[in-house]
Amino acid sequence: MIKLFARETKGYRLASILSPLLILVEVLMEVQIPLTMATMVDEGIIGGAGMPFILNAGLKMICMATISLLSGAGAARFAAKAGMGFGANIREAVFGKIQDFSFANIDKFSTPSLITRMTTDVNTVQMAYTMIIRIFVRAPLMFAMAFYYSIKINSRLALIFAVAAPIIVAFVIFMGTLAMPRFKRMLSKVDALNSSVQENLIGMRVIKAFVRATHEKEKFKISNDDLKNASIAAEKLLIIANPFMQLAVYCCIIAVLWFGGKLVIGGTMETGELTAFITYVNQILMSLMMISMIFVMAVMSRASLMRVVEVLKETPEISDADADPSLKVENGDIDMENVCFKYKKTGKKNVINNINLHIKSGETIGIIGGTGSAKTTLVQMIPRLYDVTEGVVKVGGRPVSDYTLKNLRDSVAMVLQVNLLFSGTIEDNLRWGNPDATTEEIENACKVAQAHEFITSFPDGYQTDLGQGGVNLSGGQKQRLCIARALLKSPKVLILDDSTSAVDTATDAKIREGFKRRHGDITTIIVAQRISSVEHADKIIVLDDGEINAVGTHEELLGTNEIYTEVYKSQQEGSVA
Repeated sequence: MIKLFARETKGYRLASILSPLLILVEVLMEVQIPLTMATMVDEGIIGGAGMPFILNAGLKMICMATISLLSGAGAARFAAKAGMGFGANIREAVFGKIQDFSFANIDKFSTPSLITRMTTDVNTVQMAYTMIIRIFVRAPLMFAMAFYYSIKINSRLALIFAVAAPIIVAFVIFMGTLAMPRFKRMLSKVDALNSSVQENLIGMRVIKAFVRATHEKEKFKISNDDLKNASIAAEKLLIIANPFMQLAVYCCIIAVLWFGGKLVIGGTMETGELTAFITYVNQILMSLMMISMIFVMAVMSRASLMRVVEVLKETPEISDADADPSLKVENGDIDMENVCFKYKKTGKKNVINNINLHIKSGETIGIIGGTGSAKTTLVQMIPRLYDVTEGVVKVGGRPVSDYTLKNLRDSVAMVLQVNLLFSGTIEDNLRWGNPDATTEEIENACKVAQAHEFITSFPDGYQTDLGQGGVNLSGGQKQRLCIARALLKSPKVLILDDSTSAVDTATDAKIREGFKRRHGDITTIIVAQRISSVEHADKIIVLDDGEINAVGTHEELLGTNEIYTEVYKSQQEGSVA
C-alpha cells in the first residue's frame, strides 16, 4: 500500500520533503525561545546583568521568532501544495483505473460508490497526507525537544509528563479503535445517499410525471437521517477526546505550578526557569493534542484509504494481456462456440447456455426473445464488454481475446439500449465515432440514421448544444444520433441493441433501408422487440431463457416456431387494434 501511494507523490516529492525540513527549523527556533527568556529573567532582570544583556536576549528572541514564523509559513505552503498534488494524482489514478474496468468490475462497486471514492474518500486521504507531512513531523519533534529541555531545567518536575503522557496516548488509541468501524459504516451511508441523489436527478422527469416528489423526499429523508445518525455515532466518540485532552493540560499545568512554586520558594529553582518550564509544558501538551488529532484523522482516513485502495488494486476482468497489438479485425465474421456466461463466477445458473452460432460477414441478423432471455448479454460479448465464462467468441475468424480492446472495439460499433449523449454540440457527440470525420461523412451518417432532417431544422444545425445527456431531444432523436455516431466508426460489425424502439415504424424501415443501400458490407445485428425491425434480416435468432430456441428467416419461423409466431400475432393484433 505504501508503494502504491508513494507513486502518486510524483511531481510533488520536493515539496513533501521541504515542508518537514522547514518544520524542523521552525521547531528548533521555537524551543530555544523559552530558554533565552529564562536567561533574560534570571540573569538580566533578577540577577542585575543590566539593560545591554536584556536587549541582546530580546533581540535573539525576535530573530528566532521571525525565523520560526517564516519557516512555519513556508512549511504550510509546501505542505498544501504537496497535499493538493497528491490528491490530484490519486483522483487521476482512480479515474484511469475505472476507465479500464469491465462492466463486471463496475457492477461490483456500483456507480454511486465509485463517485464517493473519487470525491469524499480522496479528499479525506489528501487531508491526511497534508497533516502527515506537517503535524505528524512537527508534533513528535516538538514533544521530544520540549521534553528534553524541560528535563534539562528540572528532571524531577518533568516526571509529571511521564505520568500524564501514557494515560493520554492510551485514551486516544482506545477511542480510535472504537471509532474505526463507525466511520466505515458512515461511508457506506454516504454511498447510499449518493445513490439516492443520482437516481432522483436522472429520473426527475419520471418523478414529476408520476407526482412522486413527496415519496422521493421521504426516501431521501431516510437516507439523509441514516447518514446523520451514522456520522453522529462516529464523531461523538472523537468529540470526547478534546475535553479529555484539555483536562489533562490543565491538570499538568496545575501540578507544575504547585510543585514548581514550592521549588522556587525553597530556592532550588529560579523564577525564569519555572516560566520557561511552563512554556515547555504547553508545548509538550499541545504536541500531544496534535498527535491525538493525527490519530483521529488517521482513524477517519483509514476507512477512506482502504476504499481507494480497493479500486486501485482491483484487477480488470478484461484486459489486453494476451492480445496481439498488430492484429486487426479483417472482416465481420462472428462465431460463437459452446458459449456460456454468468455474471458471477460463483453463480449456480448460466445466464447464457451453450450458444453455437455462425454469422457471415455482411449478413443482417435479427435477435428476438422475451424480456430476460439474455439478448443484450449475448451481443455484449462480441466487443468484450463481458467475457464468456465458457466457450469462445470469434470475430473475423480470431478469438476476441486475440485483439487489443481498442482494435476490437474500433471494429465493432454498438448502440446500447440507453441512448447516452454527452454535453456539447451535436457535432461533438457525433465525432465520438470518428474525431477526424469530414462534414460530408457526418452528414451522410446522419442521413442513413434519418437524423439529418431534424438536425437541420434546429437554428444552429449541427452546432446545436445538447445540454447534459441530450435533455432537449426526444427519445427517437437520441436513438438516431447514437446510430449515426456508431456508423461514423466505419465498423466491420454494427450492433443495434433495441436502438429503434423509440422511432416510428416508417422511420425504422428507412433506417434499415439506408443500412442495406450504403453499408451492405457491414455485419449488422439487430436486437429488437418488434418483429417489423427484424423480419427482413437474413437470419433471425429466437432466444429463450439464455438458449437458442430457433434460427431461420421470417417466413421459416412464422408458423413453425411457437415463440416467434406468438410474438408476431400479438403485435399484429396490437397494430390492427
